[in-house]
Amino acid sequence: MTGGPSRAVTGGPAARLGPRRGTARARFTALYVALFLLSGTVLLVIAAVVASRGSSTSEAAPGVDTGRPLTAAEAQGRVERLERELAEAHGTRSREILTGSAIAFGIMAVASVGLGWSVAGRVLRPLRTVTAATRRITADSLHERLAVGGPADEVKDLADTIDDLLGRLESSFDAQRLFVANASHELRTPLTTMRASLDVALAKPGPVPDSTARLAARIRTELDQVERLLESFLVLARTRHGEFTDSGALVLGRVARDALTARAADITARGLTAHADGIDGCGRVRGSRTLLRRLADNVIDNAITHNVPGGWIGVEVRAEDGKGTGSTVSLVVESGGPVLDQRRVADLALPFRRLGADRTGTGQGSGLGLSIVAAVAEAHRGTLDLHARADGGLRVTVTLPGTGEGAGEAPGTGRDGAR
Repeated sequence: MTGGPSRAVTGGPAARLGPRRGTARARFTALYVALFLLSGTVLLVIAAVVASRGSSTSEAAPGVDTGRPLTAAEAQGRVERLERELAEAHGTRSREILTGSAIAFGIMAVASVGLGWSVAGRVLRPLRTVTAATRRITADSLHERLAVGGPADEVKDLADTIDDLLGRLESSFDAQRLFVANASHELRTPLTTMRASLDVALAKPGPVPDSTARLAARIRTELDQVERLLESFLVLARTRHGEFTDSGALVLGRVARDALTARAADITARGLTAHADGIDGCGRVRGSRTLLRRLADNVIDNAITHNVPGGWIGVEVRAEDGKGTGSTVSLVVESGGPVLDQRRVADLALPFRRLGADRTGTGQGSGLGLSIVAAVAEAHRGTLDLHARADGGLRVTVTLPGTGEGAGEAPGTGRDGAR
């Protein structure tokens, strides 16, 4: 889109990055210089104490006997002896000072490491707070802000910049969700009008040509496909918005059983064999009843649509205790078929991705089924795992947090297990 009014953003975090008093860099410099000066002062004091101690304990130089005059040879010998004693005393004192300084340096080096670690941790504590708060913010909580207080330094600039980025992301996400929802709603009106016009044309008195009837059936099929696509858009927009108006507890195994029962005619028509023994009372979870039912419907639909004639479907619900991390409930749906490429299977959770063509017109669904499953699972703090089976077909595993109430273990129903 072009032609919109331009806005000049001023006064934001980027406008405050110029020089200022009391920056974090200046505080770091002042703290480390102070620590260095303090360490050096202590080191000098220790060296001075050791040197003064060595001076006080050294022996005095021997005196000169003045009872008789010294000859030149005796005077020369006395001078040489005094020079040797003075050199020995000077060497001893130097070694004592050097040893004391080395010991003091080692002590202060260890102390400086501890002091520097403590001070640096204290100064960098706001950065750790900012990092932890940023990691907690996800696509469903973009309304949260760091709101870091304190002096206007680099740390606060970083936090304000992140807050500004979160604001822009929140606006972008909201605009995207609103556009998808509004577009889906607005497109329902022409679809309804087209369907009504088609019904009126076919209801006119007189015989309807076969070509017209076939065209009308084709148009009706395409209208149904577009309506399902719009419904999928609405579900995606609602799921990613993260607001549930029908939250409650339900048994995931019972939901999967209902999805299989509702599609019994399709399973029979394709000659498929479905195995789902002992799942009815398994896996109690909490969340949006509508979205979780849609999740189970889409996983079962995917197993039916992308199966082979005369193939099989296996449904299993597992409830596990995480040993202190909370219970989890997994819905596992396996289906037969040709051997698939795991690298391509991993992309099936993206919108409009298929193992065949990447767009509509293949007769194999809209390409949003597993995308909706992934979005619903993520909205309920769960995960979706897609795995190509070694002997052909696909295994879809949806793992959700369980409530820990009445979550029994279902017997295995996998194709490779007891089926």
